[in-house]
Amino acid sequence: MANKNSAHPAAGAYQRRLAALASGPHADALRQGLRGIEKESLRVTPKGELAMTPHPRALGSPLTHPLITTDYSEALVELITPAEADAARAIERLDSIHRFVYAHLGDELLWNNSMPNALPPDDQIPIGQYGTSNIGKLKHVYRQGLSLRYGRRMQCIAGIHYNYSLDDQVWRAWQALEPAITLTEQDYRSQRYFALIRNFRRTSWLLMYLFGASPALDKRFVEGKPHSLEAFDADTFYLPHATSLRMSDLGYTNNPAQADLLPSYDNVDAYLDVLAKAVSQPYAPYEAIGTQQDGEWVQINTNVLQIENEFYSTIRPKRITRSGERPLHALAERGVQYIEVRCLDIDPFAPAGISLETARFLDAYLLYCALEDSPLMPREESIEANDNFSAITKEGRKPGLTLQRDGAPVSMQQWANELLDAIEPVAATLDKLIGTGDHVRALQALRPRIADASLTPSARVLQTMRDKQQSFHAFALDVSLQHAEHYRRNPLPADEEREMQALAAKSLEEQAAIERNETESFDAFVAAYRDYKLTRADV
Repeated sequence: MANKNSAHPAAGAYQRRLAALASGPHADALRQGLRGIEKESLRVTPKGELAMTPHPRALGSPLTHPLITTDYSEALVELITPAEADAARAIERLDSIHRFVYAHLGDELLWNNSMPNALPPDDQIPIGQYGTSNIGKLKHVYRQGLSLRYGRRMQCIAGIHYNYSLDDQVWRAWQALEPAITLTEQDYRSQRYFALIRNFRRTSWLLMYLFGASPALDKRFVEGKPHSLEAFDADTFYLPHATSLRMSDLGYTNNPAQADLLPSYDNVDAYLDVLAKAVSQPYAPYEAIGTQQDGEWVQINTNVLQIENEFYSTIRPKRITRSGERPLHALAERGVQYIEVRCLDIDPFAPAGISLETARFLDAYLLYCALEDSPLMPREESIEANDNFSAITKEGRKPGLTLQRDGAPVSMQQWANELLDAIEPVAATLDKLIGTGDHVRALQALRPRIADASLTPSARVLQTMRDKQQSFHAFALDVSLQHAEHYRRNPLPADEEREMQALAAKSLEEQAAIERNETESFDAFVAAYRDYKLTRADV
């Protein structure tokens, strides 16, 4: 089934919706959606070696702190902004969290690159610790399972996650424009978010071309693994036209258990069905490992996925979960609340890992994805989208590159320019509502990258390495040192520092309280967790 609209936009279709929503009584709601940023960074020594120290206590508890946690490794810090109505405010909050972290890192640095430094042997990479509570132990066991399934090196890859939602007033106003559609408000909102996701999957290769920034890596990262990378120097592998090795088949998608996982994004039920099966279906190689070794838990279960979040995707439908609630249950019961864009590389040239201009473009792009017609995606179109995305990650800057659209070849440059043309009216509408020209300026600043691949972040990384005769490790360490100096020269104002210290102390108290009040054994806790089943009766 060919995609007749969103990959090759029909003239005026989404613009009519945009005009209607931007001129009605709830027009202001278009600019009042929320966005939040999550940024992962490895802690490293001044020489760029992985920090083997515990998560700094001054940063609070990674189990309960709302802004500062860890992802896979004890050294993989994750900084989380609150949800903000303005991208500028989100970037400011991310900047402030960096300032606080740097005030308490000693001489350690945050590695400002998606691909990791020269890592120690796999079994020496420390796994995150979250205390002695059952939920803390579960988080650690889950990561132990990841290490057995994928290896610890891959778990040290870092990225930017961009969370985005439209104000509920927008969905209500939009639904009022379509009186023939008789859905509850919750179901209508979920339906529209899945339409956004389908259009994102059709076109997100554009983000990898414009913002991909990981064309090279330390050669030890792929030691012992088959690959098609080329030697850049004695210590570095790369691909000449790559944009994002992080998002290429070096990651989760290269794992056999996940290779055949292709959730449907036609609606929430279809999506839930695929992932619910994956978290409950045993997988023979994982069964061979077992859940315990020498009396210690090493993975939560032996299923294709231990939990829903193990499935690696470029975008996720999300709903804030209640205490102890599984993500799939939250989606099934209360519908989609926001989407999480997961494919962005850390921008090594931006101190916080993402620039305001990138965030402005994302806001316009994601609104476009929501507004544009979005036919359902049959399996063959979903595979086509995956293939296009993969082609850009490894060959995005290759002269004359073609992609597949509706089963036919199309010039990448032509399609990219068509998409920017389609997004521009959305950017202009946002600017009119806000009273600035920021979104259009951000988009226009990106246009030259389409015609001249040397302007892309991935090309700039390689050119900097060539100009300075740097290995990947030397390049990444150099920019990380520069950003560290920036933040250390600009500490938080005293009142903000005190607020952050109080938040860290509160998180430690909250973790201690959870641990004090624990009564259930860990074995019983895991058994209850594993017995969870998603059924429509839950809804």
